[in-house]
Amino acid sequence: MQIKSITFQDGGFMTQQWAFGGKDEAAKYDANIKYRSGLYNYLIDTGSEVILVDTGLPAGAPEQVPEKDTMIFTGYNTQSYMDGFRALGYKPEQVTKILLTHRHADHSGELKSFPNAKIYVNEEELEADELQGIDNIVPVKFTDGAYYNFPECQKIADGIYYIKAKGHTKGNSIVIAENDGLFYMFQGDVTYTDEALYENRLSAFNSHWDDARVTLDRVREFVATHPTVYLSTHTPLGPENLAAKRVVDLNNMPEPLPIGEIVYKTKSGKYVCSICGYVYDPAEHDGVAFENLPDDWKCPRCKQPKDKFNPA
Repeated sequence: MQIKSITFQDGGFMTQQWAFGGKDEAAKYDANIKYRSGLYNYLIDTGSEVILVDTGLPAGAPEQVPEKDTMIFTGYNTQSYMDGFRALGYKPEQVTKILLTHRHADHSGELKSFPNAKIYVNEEELEADELQGIDNIVPVKFTDGAYYNFPECQKIADGIYYIKAKGHTKGNSIVIAENDGLFYMFQGDVTYTDEALYENRLSAFNSHWDDARVTLDRVREFVATHPTVYLSTHTPLGPENLAAKRVVDLNNMPEPLPIGEIVYKTKSGKYVCSICGYVYDPAEHDGVAFENLPDDWKCPRCKQPKDKFNPA
């Protein structure tokens, strides 16, 4: 088995308020403390199958523009997700399965680009806007019982398990691949950065808070008792952990590295939801600028308020 990372945004940041500020606790944390961020997905080559965990942003998604008070900026476009996928030496028709951690567009953006793949999705996500019009979805009912301390799982292939992990979204899931004595845990947004895993903190957004706490507790219990390589979507620690085969040690958090230089670019007038990736384009709304929307306006897709949007 080979596991590879796909980078399509890099050089971003998230504030401690975003990383640790779960359930209205942001004010307890320091907005001046920032952790590195980006966007990274993963590929599993079993030798007989090519399996993707999530499929990045859709082609043409606008690059966000950070501001002084931005809580999460996922980074500058390094390439499209599909270019990053092809750079690994694969073709879309080779992909046999896609395991979706959850519905948001930075995880599901290119699902339609893999014509031969079966797309495994927690059945509780099926009504999501991002998943409509896709014919090759396999609803997962988690009929294979427990996987260690996780009560519900579905075996996808030898050594690869799809695990119910409700919290960030109603149908959030994680993936664990067993290889050479290690457990590779692919998680979408159970935590946004590894520092939150070590500090046992929920991020600033979860749609089901009580379930998110249960899921994080189970993740921490698992990594404390199994040699686990933690593969995140929103921090370069994900691909760095993979490259080094670095195992989580909850008693010894790696020293956070400083973020890079942030370039404040010219804004286009478009705004992007930092939760689900919905793009507000004034040209599609009778020219109404985002700033002029009512204060109680909410994202049409995930119903989050205006302050969860970043300029593009």
